[in-house]
Amino acid sequence: MRLGVCYYPEHWPRERWAADARQMAELGISHVRIGEFAWARFEPEPGRYDWGWFDDAIATLHAAGLKLILGTPTATPPKWLVDRDPSMLAVDADGQVRGFGSRRHYCFSSASYRAECRRIVTAMAERYGEHPAVVMWQTDNEYGCHDTVESYSGSAREAFRDWLAARYGGVATLNAAWGNVFWSMAYRSFDEVDPPVGTVTEPNPSHVVDYQRFCSDQVASFNAEQVEILRRLSPGREITHNFMGAFTAFDHHKVGGDIDLATWDSYPLGFLDMSPFPEDMKQRYLRQGHPDFQAFHHDLYRGCSAKWGVMEQQPGPVNWAPNNPAPLDGMVRLWSLEAFAHGADLVSWFRWRQCPYAQEQMHAGLLRVDAEPAPAFAEARAVARDLEAIKNEVTKPARVALIWSYDGQWIHHAQPQGAGLDLLRQSFETYAVLRRLGLDIDIVSPSAELGDYGMIILPGLPHLPDALMASLKSSSAQIVALCRTGSKTQSFQIPSNLAPGALQDVLDLKVTRVESLREGIVEPVEMHGEQRGVERWREAVETTLPARARYADGEPFWIQDGTVSYLAGWPQTELLGHILATLALEAGIELVLTHEDVRLRNLGNLRFAFNYGPEAVSLSGMAPDGVDYVLGGPDLAPAGVAAWRI
Repeated sequence: MRLGVCYYPEHWPRERWAADARQMAELGISHVRIGEFAWARFEPEPGRYDWGWFDDAIATLHAAGLKLILGTPTATPPKWLVDRDPSMLAVDADGQVRGFGSRRHYCFSSASYRAECRRIVTAMAERYGEHPAVVMWQTDNEYGCHDTVESYSGSAREAFRDWLAARYGGVATLNAAWGNVFWSMAYRSFDEVDPPVGTVTEPNPSHVVDYQRFCSDQVASFNAEQVEILRRLSPGREITHNFMGAFTAFDHHKVGGDIDLATWDSYPLGFLDMSPFPEDMKQRYLRQGHPDFQAFHHDLYRGCSAKWGVMEQQPGPVNWAPNNPAPLDGMVRLWSLEAFAHGADLVSWFRWRQCPYAQEQMHAGLLRVDAEPAPAFAEARAVARDLEAIKNEVTKPARVALIWSYDGQWIHHAQPQGAGLDLLRQSFETYAVLRRLGLDIDIVSPSAELGDYGMIILPGLPHLPDALMASLKSSSAQIVALCRTGSKTQSFQIPSNLAPGALQDVLDLKVTRVESLREGIVEPVEMHGEQRGVERWREAVETTLPARARYADGEPFWIQDGTVSYLAGWPQTELLGHILATLALEAGIELVLTHEDVRLRNLGNLRFAFNYGPEAVSLSGMAPDGVDYVLGGPDLAPAGVAAWRI
């Protein structure tokens, strides 16, 4: 359990560096991330390096006992490089070149830019790769931020054609996979294929999904080039990349497979303000963030690599959302401890000191602009003390697995068949229901081992790979497939045997019709003499199996065969909670019903409770009487944290 902070020595006078380093160490910080935006300072002119100032910064931080995370500076190529090679710039879907003046102004497919990246990363690693203070590297920064995964440049077009040729072998195979007989879209060669932009109406969804796969592979190969250099020149150091929240434009499992530590940047208040959550929820959790959003991403990125952490934890108001409130007192501590409760190896705050200029001058830090402590400073100190009480606990595998697929999200997104419907929403809403039942959840890829889980959730995965189906067939867990599961082939066609496709090997059921429903429409479902609801999506099915719940018109909704269940519609929260609770109990999984604002998480032999609400809450019914509290107690204040031995 390591504490870190993001620091930019190039933003401050040298005479301040030693005081900053000493204060960081006194606060309980052990790790400092530096360097990820400093290419123009490292190389002010082509081929002329200026390392002296960075040598001094590293020496100053090292002298204070701090360990360093060095960021490769490839997210911010300098102006001279852009002027020398404008072909490196990305092009958006409207044909606009994305120019210099902020960050992430490059195309992943530019061979010339990749060569420059290899050069600067090699130079950094040769100079600092074996420095005793350097314990970790971060590749680039926030791949894809500002919608920069997809580029439609000439370089991307040519690389996409090569990618298609490698994937399909011949253009006839591509035409068949995409169904290009439709609307006379057939190609004579791969050289005729362009990126799927600029079409009169929607482009072929198979084309769209393959372009997303191509763009994702470009990110992964870009990252792999840096990882190879760092492993060779800086052996024994961990490598990370800082992912983002609610961002699905590339396969994080693939990138995560090349690094040691998947980290992400957690900004609960900014995410809430920019989200599609209802207005009443935004008001209730204005200063806390959604109670499940952070945890969802903790568990998502925990499933992407051997270890995980938070590289940028929000310490105060941010600058980039439409509205930027300050956290409720105690929330910076809560967010940080919740990450550790989910098994984080590192939590690092962004940033050490608020910058007085440029784009992020309104983004808070642990210190104010005048170098005095900001409100989060004391909370960071409290977290350092709290870790002494919990530092020997280690996360254990959960009993519940939720299968998440980036490729599945691209399929949903390419043709959602209804406003606001996609796999991310389906997965998150399912995760939130499971959390309200007091359950720990592992979010895992379709290729993960599933043997020890008691319940496995398929949240509408449109395509079920062979390896996943083999795991499901051999599992004794309760398997729950939500609507839209198995609804497409890998090439984005309706399966010849209809949905749920390959799942029919273990479930005698065919989906014969689907409909998306306007907001406000609720289809009643009767179960145990009570009426609950389905919204957004309804399916008609053919099956010989009995239904455990039916629509009010008698059509099947919840169909089960042995340990495999299928839900032929998008259940409202209460209905989904009832079904998942029933199946969890049948699988022998313990449930703890929680207060609407309280979330639980187990870490080793500790159980944590986090109060996201604006009012105090009693833990009666969630924690046994007389338990041994390690943190807090039975009455949980707003932003309060409690932990007790189980």
